Amino acid sequence: MSLPDRDELIERYQPDRSRPGLRVNFISSADGAVTLDGRSGGLGNPTDKMLFALLRMFSDAILVGAGTARAEGYGPVRLDENSLRWRRRAGLEAYPQMVLVSGRLDLDPAAALFTEAPRRPIVITHAASDDEQRDALGEVADVLVHGVDRVDMIAALAELRDHYGLGQILCEGGPHLFGTLQHAGLVDELCLTLAPILAGPGAGRITSGQPSVDGPAADVQTMRLASLIEVDGAVFLRYVRR
Repeated sequence: MSLPDRDELIERYQPDRSRPGLRVNFISSADGAVTLDGRSGGLGNPTDKMLFALLRMFSDAILVGAGTARAEGYGPVRLDENSLRWRRRAGLEAYPQMVLVSGRLDLDPAAALFTEAPRRPIVITHAASDDEQRDALGEVADVLVHGVDRVDMIAALAELRDHYGLGQILCEGGPHLFGTLQHAGLVDELCLTLAPILAGPGAGRITSGQPSVDGPAADVQTMRLASLIEVDGAVFLRYVRR
């Protein structure tokens, strides 16, 4: 298939805003690697980059683990003029809210991700995290505490939706956060790009973490294929919760 145009991708991927939803976006090599040389960017192509931008355009919030934000060099959210116009017409805030999840709070309050953000970011952590670091990050972000010694994502998402009005949430990783969300039954949709690359052994897969104490079958969730696009050997899959 030739490169799909922007309008086709909008039609295929625009979420149902009548109800809240958590969408996860990942790219993987054909043999299951989530990164090349420690980053996901080497796996993508122009269509993947276009889709990445559109998924951000649709979203009220971008949810990302602190480790992924550091590894991928996250900065403040940027949108092009077409995306900003689309959001205005849709009645959305100009920019999606950046939400970071971190148990250790190993985030730099002086980073551009905070100091140049178009909207004040949110940091989600747990009660056992460092008090001084919570106070430091509280100068540049809203710090939400959920869970005793690990982040309670069920409670965190409830606050994001009920208090902040963030109904459509896009999770961009990493694998541990995806595993946590899936284990909690919070994933409504997976957008997965399969790159026509064999990366070889070494890299992890798109989800990680400890399986359920009730056994691996307890984490299994059946999805329905809602869309499939193939461009230059790359396959773009959209799965939604049954």
